[in-house]
Amino acid sequence: MSTREEAARAVPDAPDERGWTTRAVWLGLAVAGAALVALVIAMFAGGAATPRIIPGLPDEGAVTRWGLPVAKLTMDAAGVVTVGTLLAAAFFFPVDKGLLGKPALGYVRAASWSALVWAGAAAATMVFTLSEVLGLPVADVLGGDELTSFASQVSQGIALTLVVLFGVAIALFARGAITAGTAAGLLALALVTMLPPALTGHSASSPNHDLATSGVALHLLALALWVGGLAALCVHALRGQPQLEVAAARFSAMALWCYVAVGLSGLFSVIARLTSISELFTSAYGLLLVAKTVAFALLGVFGWWHRKRTLPGLAGGGRGGFARFASVELLVMFATVGLAVALGRTAPPPAVLPVDRAFEALGFRMPPEISVANLATLWWFDLFFATVAAVLGGLYLAGVVRLRRRGDSWPWGRTVSWSIGVLILVLSTQSGVARYAKVLFSAHMAEHMTLSMLVPILLVLGAPVTLALRALKPAARRGDRGPREWLTTILHSRFVRFVAHPGIATAIFIASFYILYFTPLFPAAMEEHLGHIAMTLHFLISGSLFFWVIIGVDPAPHRLPHFAKLLLLFVTMPFHAFFGIALMSMGTVLAPEWYEQLGRAWGTSALADQRTGGAITWGFGEIPTLLVLLALGFQWWRDDDRKARRNDRRADAVAARTGGTGDAELDAYNDYLARLNRRDRTAEPE
Repeated sequence: MSTREEAARAVPDAPDERGWTTRAVWLGLAVAGAALVALVIAMFAGGAATPRIIPGLPDEGAVTRWGLPVAKLTMDAAGVVTVGTLLAAAFFFPVDKGLLGKPALGYVRAASWSALVWAGAAAATMVFTLSEVLGLPVADVLGGDELTSFASQVSQGIALTLVVLFGVAIALFARGAITAGTAAGLLALALVTMLPPALTGHSASSPNHDLATSGVALHLLALALWVGGLAALCVHALRGQPQLEVAAARFSAMALWCYVAVGLSGLFSVIARLTSISELFTSAYGLLLVAKTVAFALLGVFGWWHRKRTLPGLAGGGRGGFARFASVELLVMFATVGLAVALGRTAPPPAVLPVDRAFEALGFRMPPEISVANLATLWWFDLFFATVAAVLGGLYLAGVVRLRRRGDSWPWGRTVSWSIGVLILVLSTQSGVARYAKVLFSAHMAEHMTLSMLVPILLVLGAPVTLALRALKPAARRGDRGPREWLTTILHSRFVRFVAHPGIATAIFIASFYILYFTPLFPAAMEEHLGHIAMTLHFLISGSLFFWVIIGVDPAPHRLPHFAKLLLLFVTMPFHAFFGIALMSMGTVLAPEWYEQLGRAWGTSALADQRTGGAITWGFGEIPTLLVLLALGFQWWRDDDRKARRNDRRADAVAARTGGTGDAELDAYNDYLARLNRRDRTAEPE
């Protein structure tokens, strides 16, 4: 046997000249085939492949009927691959002081090519979608001006245009990416790019469109990370590349959370779209959901098997078993993606909705007149902020528990402050306050002030960054980046240094009120669920940023003396009072189209309610200001006390070394008295 044959037998999965193994290529073809077969079967099962064609009405033709789902499947698959390769590059492999290693660089380059395919598939999807909307063949669509109008004026066209633009941007920037930070930034952009097409589909027209929109977004992001990460890991194993054990361990830690997120978000999406459990078995849409559920359960079994058998086997060199099992899992995953595309082409069961404009805009009936009892009982589940609250509370408590088990202490006051802040966040976004905040401007301003001025104070006093830095373990390899190192890198980044500057943080906190409410941003944010989420999230983040500068316990890029913090607080608060006075003085209603369409028949007029909201804004600042003054005074006293004790320790050390008191001024004074005493004794007559 020759030396080359012996080497081939020793490393059967060694890469060929192009860096790809034959097995990896065959796996790619098998995955594409599984997704396509699942799509075709589901299209026939759901009826999308054989629609009823009425003579005399426009028909887009079979090319569009099949070209659109195939283009969308290609777009979704390319997006998942882009996310997976960037995820592998940024987080799966060790880095050296932020620089990507050779395997990671290879995946960044692969992401640039998959992003180009993503953009091209999105462009094809746009053409086929317009063909379907107009009921015209593809050739007729390409020759007119309708495509430009569709891409710039219709929500579906705008969403696909964003995918094209962002996909090209990812492809260009990935060509020169050499750091983990750049790869992580491109990953974030790729995840954002996944959202627009999905959020303009069935979720936007569901009875509970708020829940459906949040559920689809969470479902899609978790699925992209899970499927894309496994795809990159499987290819890495088949290519026989090094560091598979490290990459598999890091992916496994993330995969479990992705599995939970996919399951919960899928459940909420089903609740938002179906009105009864029987529709799961009596409609084509429901049967496809059942098929997805079965595939999801099967993937859970695969994940359990990985944790029990194949991952421990990697330590002993069992690469082949892991690669084979992961390949089968990947086939099921992409078959599920094909089912999802077919599900998007299948109309959900028709829901009997009340003929009510308020229900169409809000997702729920107009609530009765506001009262304390209604605020306490008419809860409204917001999936996005429920997830935010669960993550904030869960991670904080996990950090405290880890410190306690390690024998370290953590101030109970910080835990209480954080817990109360999370509780108020839940009450503001899930109780009747959240329901009435969409109907009454006064309730909206109460929610706004709570989320921007009360909750952030309690959260920053909880010192979450300090807790994370103490609870997270350093990376096992020097120069590598684990969660602790990533957190430190973010804190030291130029962006954080910029936004955390006292002047910038204060400007964001003050200007947000005026820019949001006195421009068309406010009515736009009220009309769209995603806009409402972005607006509410901005309240929370901008407030947290400002109060981090003022009373934050966590380390900050810029530290102000306590007197400067006090002065900054007194300079800032009047701007909120001025804003409240401006609202009370206005003679026109903000976002009149939104409030008029709701048809509220109880309570005061919209203008009077707006003035009530201004009064709430004007008077609400007293409570947060008092809390900040108390916290700032306590921190000032603690800081002076620490300095005094530090000076005392320094003085004691000097005294022990020199025989004096340790206080330079006191020692000089004592020396002066001693000299006077000696001079007086010398001057006395005998």
